[in-house]
Order: sequence, then C-alpha cells, then structure tokens
Amino acid sequence: MSIEVRKPGLSTTVQDTGRSGYYDVGIPPSGALDLYSLTTGNRLVGNPPDAGALEVVYMGPELLFTEDAVVAVTGAELPPRINGEARPLWESFPVSAGDVLSFGFVKGGARAYIAVAGGIDVPVVLGSRATYGLGALGGMEGRPLVAGDTLPIGAGAGTPGRVLPGDLLPALGKDVEVRVVMGLYDHVLAPEGRDNFLQTTWTLTPVADRVGFRYKGAELSTIERTPPFGAGQDPSNIVDAPYPIGSIQVPGGVEPIILHRDAVSGGGYMMVGTVISGDLDVVAQSAPNTRTRFVEVDMDGALAARRDYRARSARVAELLA
Repeated sequence: MSIEVRKPGLSTTVQDTGRSGYYDVGIPPSGALDLYSLTTGNRLVGNPPDAGALEVVYMGPELLFTEDAVVAVTGAELPPRINGEARPLWESFPVSAGDVLSFGFVKGGARAYIAVAGGIDVPVVLGSRATYGLGALGGMEGRPLVAGDTLPIGAGAGTPGRVLPGDLLPALGKDVEVRVVMGLYDHVLAPEGRDNFLQTTWTLTPVADRVGFRYKGAELSTIERTPPFGAGQDPSNIVDAPYPIGSIQVPGGVEPIILHRDAVSGGGYMMVGTVISGDLDVVAQSAPNTRTRFVEVDMDGALAARRDYRARSARVAELLA
C-alpha cells in the first residue's frame, strides 16, 4: 500500500518517537515535537506507539490513498476532510482506495499528526524513521514531503471508530505556562534579570521550528564578570557546553530560545533553564504570538510532572489496547 502526495502542506515530515544514543556525536533525537499526539494517533489506528507517522505544521497536505486504510489525526485543531467531507480529530476513521485526505485551516495549536494503520514504512536510519532535516537523515530522503512523493505503508488493518476520551485531550491555547528547572547557567543572570525571566509574559515569535522557539519580551540583565578564556565578549557567552533538549539559551540577554528535538548538541550561550520533558509538547503546540509564562519548579516537581505525564500516556495505552 502507498500514499501519493498531491500537495505537501507547509512542512510535513515523517516522524516517530525519535532516535537515541547519538546526541554526543551531534545527531539530535528528532522525532515528533508533540510526542503525546503522535503516540496517541498511532494507538488509535492500532499501531505501536513508535510507528512512523506524519507531522504537519500549520497547513495540512493533500494525500491520495491507493488502497483502503484507517487513519487518525491528532494534535493541532487542523480539521481533516475526506473528499471534502469533514472527519473527526482524535478518532480513527476509514479511508477507501481513491479517497483524498485534505485539511481546513488550523483553528488552534501548531502541529497535527497523521497516523495510518501499518505506519509510514520508510527505511530505519540509526534506529528510527524520524526526519532530521538539517542532517538530511531519515524520513523521506531526509527532507519534508514534496508533491509527487509516494509514501510506503506497512501492513496493518486498524479499527475505525476508536475515540480518545475528552478528559485525555490536551489543552490548546494562546496563553500557556511552561514549567522549567532553572540552571545550568542562571547564576550569570543578575537577580533582576532572573526575576524578569520568570515574571515576564513572553510572546512566541515566528521563529519557531524543530530546532528552536524564540520569544520576545523583557531584556535579561547579567552580572558583571570577566568572560572566561575562549568564551567571547557577549555577556551571555560561556565556554562551550552541551545543550539538553528543552534548554533555554538567551543570546545577548534578549529573546530566549527553547531548543527542541532537532537542536544542536552544544554551543557557547548560557542556558538559564530547561523545560521539563512533559511540557515540551506544550511548546510544540505553540503558534506565533502565543503568550508564555515560564514557571519555576524544582527537581521533585519536574519528576512528579513526568510521573503524571507517563500515567496519562499509560491510561491511553490501556484504553486503546
């Protein structure tokens, strides 16, 4: 079975839950920016949670199905249509051979996920089908889809009519809170700079992609110090250090950048905090102009949030088994 790409959308890539074990040599994990939406979509169509699916940004593709299939669309409020007729989000539905899947305008969120029973069966590269565009690795020839692509689909029957209960749907909004553990270099901030970081309502700029999400708001003052040898003269410079996924760098003390799943593995800007793993999905679903407050939590709070996130995912797995 295969799917023909008539229109690729703004940026549509093959993703799964990512590749691990190579970040130390500069290859990021990639995979879905919103892991909950991808794994839930896969479960809705009867796939393993880490099966290949499509990540869609802001504007959906137009896809022609060559055989019968079962599909689910999750994540952003990007209304799916079969031959122009509306289909539900967060629910598996049947598609017949010759049908065309298209989408309306996005109403909320930023990234939708298209799961197909059997999974998008592109080659596995370093343990994953995920697309890493900057490295031209994985997915469909290491790039976003283009018109004329043919996507292979694995074997899988799927079951239409499987629905995610409403209490398990993620919230999408234009005002969000993102929890962070402060550090590793927040000591470079002056006290008022640290306060401004946590008290400012930041606005997401249009610079928001798989590498990083840039925000505008206050300027963060730093302490007076002699830059370490080799770090450079910018007050936000440090001697090069590893960047955790979700870490927040602030070049020049302005416009914090949250590094996401395609980010470089290290560099020379201070990291004032790191977004907790469970809130990276919230960042992923932020569209430009989303108003964002960073809320400090300690390590115990971060671990508690991770337990809650895993418990919700486990409930999805149980309900859709």
